Amino acid sequence: METVEMNSVSLKRPRSEDDVANADEIKRQKILEKPKAGNDSGQSIENPAEQTEDTKSEIIPNEESEEQEEEELEDSDEDGDAESFADMMKHGLTESDVGITKFVSSHKGFSGILKERYSDFVVHEIGKDGRVSHLDDFSVPVDDEDPSEETFTVLSDEDKQRLEELQLFKNKETSVAIEVIEDTKEKRTIIHQAVKSLFPGLETKTEDRDGKKYIIAYHAAGKKALANPRKHSWPKSRGSYCHFVLYKENKDTMDAINVLSKFLRVKPNIFSYMGTKDKRAITVQEIAVLRITAQRLAHLNKCLMNFKLGNFSYKNHPLKLGELQGNHFTVVLRNITGTDDQIEQAMHSLREIGFINYYGMQRFGTTAVPTYQIGRAILQNNWNEVMDLILKPRPGAEKGYLVKCREEWAKTKDPAAALKKLPVKRCVEGQLLRGLLKYGMKNIISAFGIIPRNNRLMYIHSYQSYVWNNMVSKRIEEYGLRAVPGDLILKGATAVHIEEGDVDNYTIHDVVMPLPGFDVIYPKHKIGEAYKEMLVADNLDINNMRHKIRDYSLSGAYRKIIIRPQNVNWEVVAYDDPKIPLFTTDLDKLEGKPLPVLPTDGKFRALKMEFSLPPSTYATMAIREVLKMDTTGPRLRPALLTRLRR
Repeated sequence: METVEMNSVSLKRPRSEDDVANADEIKRQKILEKPKAGNDSGQSIENPAEQTEDTKSEIIPNEESEEQEEEELEDSDEDGDAESFADMMKHGLTESDVGITKFVSSHKGFSGILKERYSDFVVHEIGKDGRVSHLDDFSVPVDDEDPSEETFTVLSDEDKQRLEELQLFKNKETSVAIEVIEDTKEKRTIIHQAVKSLFPGLETKTEDRDGKKYIIAYHAAGKKALANPRKHSWPKSRGSYCHFVLYKENKDTMDAINVLSKFLRVKPNIFSYMGTKDKRAITVQEIAVLRITAQRLAHLNKCLMNFKLGNFSYKNHPLKLGELQGNHFTVVLRNITGTDDQIEQAMHSLREIGFINYYGMQRFGTTAVPTYQIGRAILQNNWNEVMDLILKPRPGAEKGYLVKCREEWAKTKDPAAALKKLPVKRCVEGQLLRGLLKYGMKNIISAFGIIPRNNRLMYIHSYQSYVWNNMVSKRIEEYGLRAVPGDLILKGATAVHIEEGDVDNYTIHDVVMPLPGFDVIYPKHKIGEAYKEMLVADNLDINNMRHKIRDYSLSGAYRKIIIRPQNVNWEVVAYDDPKIPLFTTDLDKLEGKPLPVLPTDGKFRALKMEFSLPPSTYATMAIREVLKMDTTGPRLRPALLTRLRR
C-alpha cells in the first residue's frame, strides 16, 4: 500500500543528546545517521492486517457468520483514549528497529503536523492508462432495461427485512408473501422487479389467496444463488461489470466494500479493485462490480455517509490488483516551522533526488510484537514460536478483550478458554485459536492455515521488507548516492550486475536491491555478503529460501532504492483556523463549495504539496524526507490528546 493510515501527529525536529533525558531515546538516536540526535515525534501505525497493495487480494474475504455486534464492538474501540494511544507508541516500533535510518537530502529539517484532519491527505488512483481517477459525474448511463425509480421504494421496510432474512437463510421460512395493495399489472411488475433486483437469488411468482393478489418470493437455486448473481436477468448487450469511481472519507477500501455489499445484499467477492487505500484520508479510486446496475449503485448515494459513487460505465472485465500506475497525493502539513528557504530546498530535493524507497512503518505492525518476527519464525519452521508470538501477552495498549484473551492463553494454554474471552473472532488471534481448537495443539501448521492466506503471507513479506530496509541503509552508508560496480540494475525484468566499465552509464536511480528469495541474485560487493550474514544471524540460509510449505517459499523480487516522485508541486499558505480545509476535494467541486478565503498573514503556515508515486511506495517516506525526521517518536501534541479524549 502506497499510503499510510495514521492519526494526526506532530512531526518535530530531532533534539540534541544533551536535551534528551530518556536513555532509550538516546540509544535510538545514535543509530540514525542524519541527524544523530533523537526526536519527539509521534504517530500511530496501521493494523498489521491492513496490508500493502502488493499483498492484499482484490477479492475480499467475507465470513457468512460475521455478526454485526462484532463490528460495532470493533468500531466503538477503534481510536482508544489518549493514554492508551501514547502507551502503544511507547512500546511500539521505531524506524531504526526496522532499518529506516538514512536520509538522502542535505537540507535542514523542520516540523509540521500530518493529518491533523483526515481531509489533509487525499489520494487519487492513477490507472494503467495514466488517467487519474476523479469523481466528477453522478449521472447514470441510460438503459431501457433498467427498472424504474419506483423499484427502490415500492417495498416497505418490513418487506425488505423479511426478504433479506429469506435471502440469507436466517429463518425457517421457505417463502415470503407480499400483498399487492393496489392491484394492477404494472404494480405487480414493479414488485417482481424490486424483489429480483434488490435480493439476488430470489425468484417471484403471483398467487391468488382469498381473493387477494400476492407476490411470492422464494429461493431459486439454494444457497449458491446468493454468491452468483442471476445471469438470466442481465442484458447480453451490456458489459457484465459496472465500473465506478468510489470517493470515500475516513474508511479503508475493504471496509467500504463490505458496507456496499451489505446495502446491496450481495457478497463482497463480486467487487474488484486495483489497489487498497488509506482509512484516515480522502481517497478516490476505481471499483468494478459484477452484474449490479449503475442505477442501484447511484441509489446508494442517498443513504451512505462518507461515500459517493459516480462516473459509471459498463465493461466486460473486472479490475485486477496491481493494474495501476500508482497514486497521486495531495498532502497538507499544518503548523510548519520551516523557513521559506528550508521548504524550497526540501521540495527541490524531493523533486530532483527523491527519497529512499523504504517500506513504511505500517508494514511491520502496531504492537510490541512486530509482524516481521512472526514471518521469521514461519521461515524458520518454528511453529511453536509462531503460535507464541501471535497469542502471548504483550506490552503496550490493546483492546481490552485481546488483553484478557492473551492472559487466559498464558495461564491455561487452552484455545477454548482463550476464545471465550474474545468477542471478536475475526481477528488473527481468534482465527488461530479456532484453528487450534479444530486441529489440536500438535498440528499448529494446519491451525495457522485457518488464517486467510493473504494475512499469513503478510508476515513473511514483512520479514522480507525488514531485511530490505536494513540492507538499503547499509548500502547507502557504504557507497552513498552513486552507482558502483557490483550494484544491480534491471534490464527488462532481468537483474544484472553493473560492471566496472559501465558504471558511468548508470545513476543511483537505476539501482535496485533484492528482497531475499530463491529466484533473485545479490549485489557483488559488501552488501551481498551483508545479506548472507543477516539471514545467518536469523538461522536462515540465503541459498535455500524454499519452504516445505509452498505458500511460504520466497521467490524474491527487486525494488528500486531511490524513488523520484513525479508531478511535484507545492505551496505555502497562511491560515488562522485549524479546522478549515485548505483545498477543495472532488466532492466539494461537484457540490459547488468554494474554498475558504485564507488570510495573507495568518497565525499558522501550512505546506500544501502534490506528487505522484508508483504502486507499493510509501507516501510517508517521502514526507519523512521533506521534514528530515523520524516518524515514530514517543510524544504527542497536547491538542491531539484533547481530540483523542473527545
